[in-house]
Amino acid sequence: MSEKIQCRVDYSNYTSSGCQSLLEYIESQDLEVHYHCRDGYCGACRTVLVEGEVNYPKEPLAFVRRGEFLPCCSEPLTDLLIEAEKL
Repeated sequence: MSEKIQCRVDYSNYTSSGCQSLLEYIESQDLEVHYHCRDGYCGACRTVLVEGEVNYPKEPLAFVRRGEFLPCCSEPLTDLLIEAEKL
C-alpha cells in the first residue's frame, strides 16, 4: 500500500525536464498518481494542490474540485506543493 506524502514541484526543474504534463513529471520523480485516460477526460488522476498555480493548455472535461488539479493535462505556472503517493 502506498503512503500519501506532500512533495514540491520546482517550476524550473519541470520546464527543463522535457515532460509534456505534470503527470509525466510526477512519475519521473518516483511518485504515483492513479490515471486512466492521460487526457483530462476521466478525472482519475485528481490530485490535491496544496500551494501554487497550474495551467490547462486544453481545458479538461473531467470535474475538478477546488483545491485539486488534473496532472495528466496541466503544467505548473509556479512552484507547487502537491499531495502524492510514494512508490
